[in-house]
This record gives sequence, C-alpha cells and structure tokens, in this order.
Amino acid sequence: MEKMEVKTSLLDDMIGVGDMVLLEPLSEESFLRNLQKRFDHNEIYTYIGSVVISVNPYQPLPIYSPEKVEEYRNRNFYELSPHIFALADEAYRSLRDQDKDQCILITGESGAGKTEASKLVMSYVAAVCGKGAEVNQVKEQLLQSNPVLEAFGNAKTVRNDNSSRFGKYMDIEFDFKGDPLGGVISNYLLEKSRVVKQPRGERNFHIFYQILSGGSEDMLQKLKLERDFSRYNYLSLDSAKVNGVDDAVNFRTVRNAMQIVGFMDHETQSVFEVVAAVLKLGNIEFKPESRVNGLDESKIKDKNELKEICELTGIDQSVLERAFSFRTVEAKQEKVSTTLNVAQAYYARDALAKNLYSRLFSWLVTRINESIKAQSKVRKKVMGVLDIYGFEIFEDNSFEQFIINYCNEKLQQIFIELTLKEEQEEYIREGIEWTHIEYFNNAIICDLIENHQNGILAMLDEECLRPGVVTDDTFLEKLNQVCATHQHFESRMSKCSRFLNDTSLPHSCFRIQHYAGKVMYQVEGFVDKNNDLLYRDLSQAMWKANHPLIKSLFPEGNPAKINLKRPPTAGSQFKSSVATLMRNLQTKNPNYIRCIKPNDKKAAHVFNEALVCHQARYLGLLENVRVRRAGYAFRQPYVPCLERYKMLCKQTWPCWRGPARAGVEVLFNDLEIPEEEYSFGRSKIFIRNPRTLFKLEDLRKRRLEDLAALIQKIYRGWKCRTQFLLMKKSQVVIAAWFRRYAQQKKYQQTKSSAVVVQSYIRGWKARKLLRELKHQKRCREAVTTIAAYWHGVQVRREYRKFFRANAGRKIYEFVLQKIMQKYFLEMKNKMPSLSPIDKNWPARPYLFLDSTHKELRRIFHLWRCKKYRDGFTNQKKAVYEEKLEASELFKDKKALYPASVGQPFQGAYLEISKNPRYKKLKDAMEEKVIIAEVVNKINRANGKCTARIFLLTKNHVLLADQKSGHIKSELPLEDVTKVSMSSQNDGFFAVHLKEGSGAAGKGDFLLRSDHLIEMATKLYRTTLSQTNQKLNIEISDEFLVQFRQDKVCVKFVQGTQKNGNIPTCKRKNNRLLEVAVP
Repeated sequence: MEKMEVKTSLLDDMIGVGDMVLLEPLSEESFLRNLQKRFDHNEIYTYIGSVVISVNPYQPLPIYSPEKVEEYRNRNFYELSPHIFALADEAYRSLRDQDKDQCILITGESGAGKTEASKLVMSYVAAVCGKGAEVNQVKEQLLQSNPVLEAFGNAKTVRNDNSSRFGKYMDIEFDFKGDPLGGVISNYLLEKSRVVKQPRGERNFHIFYQILSGGSEDMLQKLKLERDFSRYNYLSLDSAKVNGVDDAVNFRTVRNAMQIVGFMDHETQSVFEVVAAVLKLGNIEFKPESRVNGLDESKIKDKNELKEICELTGIDQSVLERAFSFRTVEAKQEKVSTTLNVAQAYYARDALAKNLYSRLFSWLVTRINESIKAQSKVRKKVMGVLDIYGFEIFEDNSFEQFIINYCNEKLQQIFIELTLKEEQEEYIREGIEWTHIEYFNNAIICDLIENHQNGILAMLDEECLRPGVVTDDTFLEKLNQVCATHQHFESRMSKCSRFLNDTSLPHSCFRIQHYAGKVMYQVEGFVDKNNDLLYRDLSQAMWKANHPLIKSLFPEGNPAKINLKRPPTAGSQFKSSVATLMRNLQTKNPNYIRCIKPNDKKAAHVFNEALVCHQARYLGLLENVRVRRAGYAFRQPYVPCLERYKMLCKQTWPCWRGPARAGVEVLFNDLEIPEEEYSFGRSKIFIRNPRTLFKLEDLRKRRLEDLAALIQKIYRGWKCRTQFLLMKKSQVVIAAWFRRYAQQKKYQQTKSSAVVVQSYIRGWKARKLLRELKHQKRCREAVTTIAAYWHGVQVRREYRKFFRANAGRKIYEFVLQKIMQKYFLEMKNKMPSLSPIDKNWPARPYLFLDSTHKELRRIFHLWRCKKYRDGFTNQKKAVYEEKLEASELFKDKKALYPASVGQPFQGAYLEISKNPRYKKLKDAMEEKVIIAEVVNKINRANGKCTARIFLLTKNHVLLADQKSGHIKSELPLEDVTKVSMSSQNDGFFAVHLKEGSGAAGKGDFLLRSDHLIEMATKLYRTTLSQTNQKLNIEISDEFLVQFRQDKVCVKFVQGTQKNGNIPTCKRKNNRLLEVAVP
C-alpha cells in the first residue's frame, strides 16, 4: 500500500512569521523581534516573498541531511517551512522545466555564511540532478573546485575564520534533461594586499599555513621551507593557529580536490613552488647604501633567501637582484635607469609578491575552468551562483571597501529593479491592475561613483594618468572641486557638509551616503592601489624564469612584446567586471539569499540586535518587504487555497465539484470578506492585507479543532461499537468452547467410571478362572505324583536284583557324566578373549582332567589364531610378516629391537612425489620406492655425519643429496653382501659391497638411521625376493668395513655424550673408528 503524502504549508506550525511579507504590524522592531524569535528556535531561514534570509547559527544543525533533500525535492516554494533547499529547488526546476536561466545572488557581510550557503546550493543541485558515471564526475569536479579556491582565496579575519577574500560567480551549465555538463568560474577583486600585510588578529591566506602544517618533510625540503611559522615575515603570528581548524588535514583535502578537478602532478608542484616563492619573498630585507654620486640605493642584506627563491623559480640571481635595486623607465627610444632606495625596494618586493599571488590565483581559476567546462557544444541551460562580499563599514575604510561597496550598490540597484520587474510581470500575467510603487532609487549613488566624466572612479583614473606630482591629497582636492555639490558626497570642504568646514571629518577623508548608510573613506593609498604598479624590470625578470608557470604569468615581460601603453587601473578593471556581471545577471531569473551575522563572537544562540539591525538596514530588507507589500501581500494558486480553506464553507466542504476559482469565490463570499481586501487573478487569489490572511488562518484553526473533535467523536463511537461487537463475538466463541469443554469433561468422567467398573469385573472373572485352573493343575500334579510313586514301587520290586548287581558302575558313570557336564558348562562361561596373545586360561577343577584341560587349551588357541588370521588383509599380512622377520633377525640380539615392536613400518618417510624440491629425483627413478628416509652418512675420513636420502627400490639402493635431490650413489642389490650393526641401542649400520663390483669403488657405506630395524628388515626381504639369497646380517660390537683400499675396524663403546643421547662417531686412527653409545 502506498504511503499517503502529507500536505503541509508554510503557515503550519509557524514559529513567528515564516514570510516577512505577512508580518503585522511591519516595523524595524517587529522585523528584528521576528528574526530573533525564529533564531532562538533554530529556525535560521525566513522568507521575504521569494527572497531567503539566512542567519548564521554558528553551530551544525540537522537540517541538511539526505532526508531533508528528498523532503524539499519537487515541492512548491511555500509548501514547507523556509529553507535554502526550497530556493535551490525552485531555481533548478525553473531552469529544467521552464527553460529559464537562473542566478542565485548570495550577499552579506563577512562571517554571515555566504560561502556555506553557496556550498549548500551546489550540493542540493548535485543531489537532485541526474545520475551516471559521467554526470557524477562533473558534479564531483564542480563541488571539489570549492576547497581549492577556498585554500587560495579565503583567510581568517576577526569576523570569520573562513572569510572569502574575493568575489566568486559560477555559471553551472546543464543539458536539456537538467544534468550538469560543466561550469565557468569568474573571480572579482582578490584582496592581494593581505599577502604582504594582515590586520591584527587575522591571518594570511589559508594555503600558506596548510603547506607548512600538512606538507611532508620531503616536500618542504624541495620547496626550501621550514615548518616554523615565525620564520616568515608575511605570516602573522598572533593568529597562526585557529581553534577547530586542522591545517594539515585541510592540506590533504586540497591536494585531493586538485587531483579530482584535473590538476596534473607537475602542475600541482608548480603551484606550490610559486606559493613558496611568495612566502620567501617576505624574508628579503634591504639595507641603505650611498653611491659616489650621492644618491641612495638599496642592497639585499642576506642573499641566501634570494638564492633559494631563484632556485625555486629558475631565475638568474643577478637579474632578480638588479630588478630589486634599479628601475628602468622607457619612453619611445629612450631608457632611463634609476636606483631604488630602501622604501622603494620594499615597495617593489611587496608589489611583486602581491602580483605573483594574484596572477597565480587567476591562473588557478582559468585552469579549473578548463577542467570543468562543458565538453559538448549543445545548447545549454545556465544557473549562476554569486558569492560576493557584502557591504563593508570598518573604522578604517580604504580603496578595497570603496570598490566592494560600489559593487553592492550595483547589486542593490539590480535587486530593486528585478524585484519590481518580477512583481509587475506577475500582476500583468494575472490580470491585476499595476500601481506604481515608491522606493529609493540608488542610481544617483552609482552615478556618483561610475560616471564616465564626473564619477569618483573616472577622476581617480584621471589623477593617476596626470603628469606631475600625484598624491592622495591632490585626488581629494579634485573630488572637492567636482563633487562638492553632490547630495550624497561629503568632505571637510564640500557644500553638503554641515558647515563650510566640516570638522567631523578628518582632512584626508571623504564620506559617501550609500543606500546602507554613510561610510567614511580614507584617501590614503587610493592612488597607489588604483595604479597597482609592478616595475617593468620585475616583470621582465619573471618572464626570464625557467619556471613555465611563472613565465606564463608575466607575458608583458617579453621584450618582443613591449607595450609602452599604461595598463588599465584596478578601478577601471573592476568597473568593467561589474558591468559585465550586471549584464549577465539581467539575462537570468534572479533568486536572492541575504546572509546575516547574529553576533561578532562567532557564538551559537547569541543574537546581537544592534548588529542585526545594522545589517538589515544596509541589505535593504525592510524596503524589500515594503516593495512586496505595496500591492498585495499574499498570493496563492486557487487549488491549494481551496484545499486549505474549504472546510470554512459548507458548500465547499468536504469536496468541491466545480472549478477551483469558483470554489474560492463561493468561499470568500460566504466568509463575507470585503472585496477591496482581495482580487482574483487568472490562476491565483491575491490578498492585500496580512490581517485578512491571519483571519483566515484563525478561522481555519478553530474549524480544524471542531473537525478534530467531530472526528474524535465519530472515531470513539466507531471504536466502542467495534469493541462491543468484538467482545460479543468473543463471548459467543468462549461460551461454545466452554460448553464443549464441560461435555468433554463429563464424557471423560463417565468413560473413566465405566472402565473402572469393567476392570473390576474382568479382574474378578480372571481371579475366579485362575483359582479353577490352579485347582485343576494341583489335581493333575497329585495324580502324576501318585502314579510316579506307584510305578517306582513296581519297578523297584521288579528289578531289585538287577540294580543291586550293577549299582556301583552306574553310579560312577552317572557322577562322572555330571562332573564332565559341569566342567564344560563352567568352561563356557570362563573362556578367555579371542586375542592370540592373551595367555589367560581357567584353572582345572580336578586332577584327572589335566590332559583334557591342556588339549582344550591348545585347540582353543589354534582356533582363535585361525580366526585372527582370517581377519587379515594382504597389506596387514605383509606388515606382520615383516614384523615376524624382524623378530627372527633381531630379537634378543639388538638392544634397539624392543622399541621398534610397537612402531608401524611406514616405509615412505619422505613425500618425494609431493615435494617440488625432489622433482628431479622423482623423474630419475623408474621403480617403486620401498623405503625413503633421511639417514646420516659417516664420512670415511673424519667420522662426521652428512645428511643423505636413503631410497630402497626392488633392484637398487640409492643415496641422494637432501637439499638438491641429486643422486650421489646407486647400489644394485646383488652387490650388497652383508649388513653389519652393533648389539647396542644405536642406529649405526654398515652396508658391505661385493669386492670388485662397480659400486665398491669407494668402499663400504657406514650409515646411521632412526629406523634401523625397519630398514634392515626391508633390505633383507627385498634382497631375498630379488636374488633368492639371504642377506647376511652380522650383529657385533666390532666389525670391519672396507674404506677404499683400507680395512677399518668399527668399535662400539659405552660413553657419556655432551650432546645428549645421540651416539657420536670419531676416527681414532687409520684402522679404528670408534662409536660412543650412551
């Protein structure tokens, strides 16, 4: 049975108000109070129409599981409680089903959770789109690009431990089925000044700390780095370690991600070499030195760091050293070389480090794009995800904050325009009259910054290009001249300040009234940061590097491509990038995620109302709510509206048969809702005031309570009736079973009583019959006894004379017969076992039975031996024959014999056929092996032992090497004349050979075996069967053996052994070999 789908809504079990458009009354206080109430209950997401507000919880929440993904998959945006998955699903389904390109804009200040929000969007899209090996590979590459970019573009700040220090826009490309094909990443304004200097309490980019913490010793040695952070001037030490962050583990994650994305090993190594070079650049220090002409120049203090950098990058040390000390200016055909003082040298060093890292980051983005770009050329659908820095207001705001806030002004402008456009399009689509909505248009602020003639960026570029002395103060003076009358610009000398001289502003500052509030910028550094100059000498030095990656990062250093034209400024480049981004966003359907940081402590369950209020203001959240509520606050399709509120009208409850719109009209008329409070669109009902919606919800809640009570009443009645019927049915069954049981019990009692009566009657009859039979038997016995006595008397009278004459002989025969009968019966019960070796036999009872007793014993022994022999198999018979042969040969002659009686003769003690080491030995033998054992061959010269394999076949005795299996000696059986051994408990024996035979060249063999009795017996029997001659076996404690031309006496003596109970053999002289036996 299929599981019933539960219909839910945004309005069900709502904590606070899930959609701020429905907030009543709407004010800044109620807005913040609603956010805090939901935040306290871990409801971190809230809607403003289709915009998602995300409050960073600073703790993991169980709301991103695979089950949650399935819960929000293919559901209406307002069907479930607010969640980032709902927005991601709405964007993905619009792209897949309606063929609309989408973009998701994620904004907020540092630490608000923008990066995590972008990861969640990408992970949700990856989870719900198609499957397959190729698709999964694309998804994995898209997801794994994040760890790489975070390592090189994120850093720890006072507000965020993983703050993105660059803007990222990723276009994910899909095919017509909605499966991902690839992606394209664009990066904006990397904060490269962080490479050389970090504010107090902050860190440099993650990758520097990850390499030093997670790199192996071999890797650090190749990169010429040390693990100690304090060795590098570019790394701040007060925040080198971050709580809860393991840089070593993250480094392994980055390396794995680079491999998945598609970086080759040599590319990864090249990237790390560039990072190491940037890190070591900070250790180069300069000292002043005066020249002859009186000019100051700089020299490098310690050239070891410079040497290591040149080894890493493949640059000639003299070239790089000169680039740090001199600057060459080219103008048409002229070249002017000037020396750099210490301050200029440090500037050149830091500019090189910043440019090198910035260009490396841009190269990484380009390289990732090459890996993740779509391979097919089919038409693609695009979903863009924009993760960009939010509005920044610090104590000291400089050029970076000015550029970032300009970008946020543009995003706010397009947000308002697209939101109004979306509202207007929906009203027109539904046939609702459109009314003009008043809102603050920040185009005047954007124009103040980006105007081609009088804009701040244009004047900054003009000031940078102007000949003569250019400083930040001259730039501020120009701003005071051009923008003095602008209502959103203030400085000490502007006409919009409170007085002619505004003393609330420092001399080197100006203030802009942004949409999010007033921001004061310090002009110090504006000109230098906008110029972003890198001396041409350094560019050319980098281009001369033998390092392919570094050379490709500085194409302008190629002397063949010298361009005297000034490169574009940082401000103009960023302005162009923002314009391209805006054009890209305007071609797509926007989806917004507004991220808010609840506190500056990065602590869970802490809600700083002032901080959140500040963010809500500069994100324009209240203005967004007012824009959405300017027309109709709530809209809903007719079908879900009727489904939700149909119980409020008798005509629509429980089921409406007509069109959904007609049902909604009947419902609203029946509820007497004023007509000015709602309008009917083509597919939706539009409700103007949130109070009307909450009134409907209250009525629905009360009606649901009434319906719940009715359902409970009906259910309880049904349950009671069902219980009664069940009990009634059970009672009938129980009664039937009880009556059956009672009748069965009564029948069993009656049956038992009848059986008892029957048994008593049958017993009485049986006893009566028994008495009669016993009486008859006694009568017959009495008659028989009387007759017997009478016949006896008659016989005795008749044969009295005959009995008296032969009585003695008859009595003797009778007694003898009884004694013999008793003897044989007793013998039957006292017979011993059938084992031939059992010597037990019953004692004779009478002396006259002695000969009979012995004969019976002999016959019984022969009989049981025959029975025992009949049970022998041929194999067992052969074994016993060998044992019998051994007994005849060695019993009472060899002290070793008794120990061998109980041991079976196995023969094959070596598995030659199964051991691959003896394959050659097996192949060399053609006859069946009778015995195979390892023996010790006694050396003829010194008496030492050598292990040999002893093999006995039908015709030969073989001796082979134990390790190699090579046959050393082959003796025909007909050449074996005698076997000699001692009478003691040792395993030595001599094999005597026939004189003059081919095998007797080296003389007789003296061997020692652990199975001497078995070996000698089998040799004896085999020789007898093959030659029909008995082999002479000599048992003596002294015997002669023939060693080559000498006869040597082998003598066995008793002695104490150092090595235990093993006999030892020792050559005493040329004529004596002594064997010591324990």
